[in-house]
Amino acid sequence: MSGHGFHVHGPHDHELEHATQHAASHGEAGGGMINQIAMFTAVIATIGAIFAYMGGATQANAGLYKNNAAIKKTEASNQWNYFQAKSTKQSLAEVSRDLAPNAADKEKYQAKIDRYEKEKKEIQANAEKIEADAKDWDKQSDAQMHLHHRWAQATTALQVAIALAAIALLTKKKWLEWGMFGMGAIGVAIGALAVFHV
Repeated sequence: MSGHGFHVHGPHDHELEHATQHAASHGEAGGGMINQIAMFTAVIATIGAIFAYMGGATQANAGLYKNNAAIKKTEASNQWNYFQAKSTKQSLAEVSRDLAPNAADKEKYQAKIDRYEKEKKEIQANAEKIEADAKDWDKQSDAQMHLHHRWAQATTALQVAIALAAIALLTKKKWLEWGMFGMGAIGVAIGALAVFHV
């Protein structure tokens, strides 16, 4: 804090001054490396935060879609139970028709049988449509989980790149700086795969 010529240095201020003086005394190369790594780390951390958000969003979508599939499967099961109930009623009507003593009763039961057969076809078509919807929700959930894994892989690669940047900064090893750039590129490439749903 500065006021009326009095200035208190914090530990961070001291380290920045030391790094700046050290870079200046070793020429442009040392300072260039520090600045390059600092800029790289800031950019990669920002991209990594976006990738982490997308990973969380796709995971949430996958759960939501899987839940929708479960609801549709329950609806389809209810329709098939309804279909079975109509089949049972139809079977009872057939037995009653066969045991009926006169033609009028046989005709009455036959009308019920025909009605149950028609209703069963409608119920079956509805149940099959709901089952198809459930399969579609399952596929969408699987696709979102695949994207989630891509985003997670990309985020992990970027985190490794940031760790390599820190080690490169501490050790001043050029090969670690190249490793940092390589892992950053891999992370961004995997993120691009997620963007294009690959």
